[in-house]
Amino acid sequence: MNQELGLKILGEIMDWSDDHARDEFRWLRLMARLKYDGYRDFQAGMRFIESLATWLQQFKREERETAYAFVRHALVYIGPSEMQRLVEQFYPRTVRDRLIRTVAQERCLPTYRVLADPNAHAAAERLRRQTLFMGLSDGARIDIVRHSNVGLLTNEQLVIATQVDKDKWLDLLKNLREDLQDPEARFRLIYLIDDFMGTGTSFLRYNAKKQKWSGKLMKFKESIDNAITTFKSDKVLEDGWELCIHHYVGTSSAARAVQERQTQASEALKGDGWASGVHFTFGTILPEDLPINAVSGRNDEFLKLTQTYYDPVIRTRHTDVGGVTHLGLGYGGCALPLVLDHNAPNNAVALLWAETAGGDRDGLDVPAMRPLFRRRQRHA
Repeated sequence: MNQELGLKILGEIMDWSDDHARDEFRWLRLMARLKYDGYRDFQAGMRFIESLATWLQQFKREERETAYAFVRHALVYIGPSEMQRLVEQFYPRTVRDRLIRTVAQERCLPTYRVLADPNAHAAAERLRRQTLFMGLSDGARIDIVRHSNVGLLTNEQLVIATQVDKDKWLDLLKNLREDLQDPEARFRLIYLIDDFMGTGTSFLRYNAKKQKWSGKLMKFKESIDNAITTFKSDKVLEDGWELCIHHYVGTSSAARAVQERQTQASEALKGDGWASGVHFTFGTILPEDLPINAVSGRNDEFLKLTQTYYDPVIRTRHTDVGGVTHLGLGYGGCALPLVLDHNAPNNAVALLWAETAGGDRDGLDVPAMRPLFRRRQRHA
């Protein structure tokens, strides 16, 4: 659709006066061009303004200003440039600091002396090569990590997944020892990387029904246990190795909760060869008051819409893991007004991403849900 036509239709939908429409159109053109049109899952011929016009039509006329105001004033969109910046800052701001502090502690030096001391500097360089980076999903942007750290990190210490077979471990170890010219060299640090943590339950959670811990961290532990069993005669990890988990973006609640869960799961994580320390870092942590229900009275009218325009069919056994059954405020009840350029997280309010046909649900007629940013589902 032609953008000008889309704006004209939008003005009619919103019943704006000419002066009001001109003001809003300036903002819409700017934001569409700079940010929202880049959303990866817009369908062919459909961009932000067309999607917004379609989205607003699901609401009654008197409710549309509330819905539009939410988009205008509350929506947070993390685009590719912002995400790339977070990826590029990962090594200099997070990894380098970890390397320097580790060497400083081992040698009883202040951190500012490490690079000035020849022996400590050499130890930091060695530790950098003994660090392995593994992606928890394609959101880890391993390719960007590699490209932005040429000369600092080698291809042989960057792995796109955490499930590594015997041949890959052998190859990683072989290259490490060749680079360090040390036949006994092993990895000392492992970084697990992902893009976003909304609740932390997919990373680590306790299954009360099965009475055990599960999630990406437990799967990684299984992979490490298999490697330890496979390489009994020649371990791939140095005794006392440490595990670092880094997310480019995280919510305040997830940053707190995941560390608490890791402490609670310490018994389940124990075992010969497991990490001597587990550390969590984030490229940025979203504000505590970002959820739309965090401040009383701030978004009351839009919160009503999340209840009125809701189809329970979006609930699945996978979403139940988050601990809430009504997904109007998103997975885990996170209530985030958040969209990432490559996908809308299900932690965001469902009106942003859910798409259903509506209809009869156990005798109740529910409305169809139209997404503003269509979500690519991981689970069917």
